[in-house]
Amino acid sequence: MTLLSRTKDMTKLRGLSLDDVASRAGLSHKSIYNWGRNNPKSENLDKVANVLHVSTDYLLGRTDEMNLSITDSQKELDIKNALEHDIMLSFDGKPISEKYKRIILELLSEED
Repeated sequence: MTLLSRTKDMTKLRGLSLDDVASRAGLSHKSIYNWGRNNPKSENLDKVANVLHVSTDYLLGRTDEMNLSITDSQKELDIKNALEHDIMLSFDGKPISEKYKRIILELLSEED
């Protein structure tokens, strides 16, 4: 599987378009499409991997593990960051509503 095809698959899984991912990563809308012909700059690959919440190694096909191993506290911080910065979250393939995002954020804040 190529870099572009893995990126497209993850984009679809996250309920986004390639244009959405490029925009969130601060790249031009055609930037990711060019990955089919050219290798991306490492910093651009890293930005896209961060938007898609996968490792660069996963996108490059070096591993089938989407994410690097992280601790539970790091997961909590990532969820809190996603909720506070309006990053799209989903559960069972469906977007989480604003109501549930607020509830999750309140629950995470109570544990501090």
